[in-house]
Amino acid sequence: MKFYLTILFTLSFVSLFSQEEEPNIFTIDANFFYGTILEHNPDISHLITEHPTGLILSYNKKTYGFKDWESRYNYPDWGFSFIYQDMKNENLGQNYSLYAHYNMYFLKRRLNLRIGQGLAYNTNPYDKATNFTNNAYGSHLLSTTYLMFNYKKENIFKGFGLHAGISVIHYSNANFRAPNTSTNTFVFNIGANYMFNYQDEPEYLPSTEDKKFKEKIKYNLVFRSGVNESDVIGVGQFPFYIVSAYADKRLNRKSAIQLGADVFFSKFLEELIYYYSVAFPEFDVSGEEDWKRIGIFVGHELFINKMSIITQLGYYVYYPYDFEGRVYNRIGLKRYFGDTFFGAITLKSHGAKAEAVEFGIGVRL
Repeated sequence: MKFYLTILFTLSFVSLFSQEEEPNIFTIDANFFYGTILEHNPDISHLITEHPTGLILSYNKKTYGFKDWESRYNYPDWGFSFIYQDMKNENLGQNYSLYAHYNMYFLKRRLNLRIGQGLAYNTNPYDKATNFTNNAYGSHLLSTTYLMFNYKKENIFKGFGLHAGISVIHYSNANFRAPNTSTNTFVFNIGANYMFNYQDEPEYLPSTEDKKFKEKIKYNLVFRSGVNESDVIGVGQFPFYIVSAYADKRLNRKSAIQLGADVFFSKFLEELIYYYSVAFPEFDVSGEEDWKRIGIFVGHELFINKMSIITQLGYYVYYPYDFEGRVYNRIGLKRYFGDTFFGAITLKSHGAKAEAVEFGIGVRL
C-alpha cells in the first residue's frame, strides 16, 4: 500500500467537506501508543533496537444517512489524522505524518476499524556519508498507511468517551528512491474522544435505495505514469509509462469485477539491464534484453461515494527479462469526476515488493 495515494484521498475528503449537511456532529480523539517494529525483512534487523512510542490525534466527521452511500456502509466517519512516532533508533529518526481516514463500525458500533492513508516526513533518511545504515527510508518524504482496530465507546459522559486497541503503521516510499526496505510498527494504543454538539445528535436514517441495481458492462482506458528507481542505490530515477485497458461489470452498488491488460514501458528496467550487463558479467545479461512487459489481470472495484478502491492481480504474458517474477498486483484509489472521467493513484508491486506508485487518468465508457 502507497506513495502519494493521499493526494487523491484528500481531494475526495475536501469534496465531502464542501458538501456536508447539518447537523454538524464531529469528534476529536487522542491516542498514546507503544509497540515494536516488525522484522518483515531480515535486512532491517539492525534497526530494531527499542520500542517505538507516539501520539495519534484525529478529527472525525460523523455521518447519519443524509447521503445514500452513508447507510450503505453502516454510517462511517471520515476525517484526518496526525501521527508522531519516535522510532527509538537514532538511524531511523522520527516520523511526522498526516492522513485522511475512514472509520468503519461493527457490532453495534462498539468495534471500530480505521483505515488511514497519508504522507510522512522522516527526520533522518539514508545518506551514503552520514546515515548509510538506514536502509529502510531512502527519502525524507514517505508514503504511510495505518490500520487501527479499537473497542470504542463515545459520549459516555457529556460528550466524552474512551477507546483502546491495536494499530499497524507502515512507512515506505514505494521505490521512488532507493533504498526502500520500509518499516511496519505494531502498537497498542489507548485514548479518549470527545463529541462536539452531542446534544444535537440525530437518529441514523435508514436506507431508501432500491435494492435492485443494474449496469451494463463498462470499458476503461487508463494512462499511468511516474518516476521510480531500482534497488541498486545510485543508478538513478527514471520515468515509466503504462497503458491499461479493461472491462468491468457492476455486481451491485458496492462492487464491480474487472478483466483487462497492461502494457509497461519502465525505463528503470532498461537502465538496470544495462547496469548488470556491464557491472556483473557473471549474471549472463547481454544488455540487449527487451525491457517492455505486457500483463493481463483480474480485479475488483469497491465504490464509496465518488471514490473507489481498486485491487488487481496480474500475470505477465510477455516477459523477456526476469524481474521479481511473473505475478504482479496493484492496489489504489480512483476518484470519479462525473460518470466518465476519473483520476487514479495506485501502487504496483510484486507481492510485498513495491515497484512504483502510478499516477493515472482514465475514462469509463
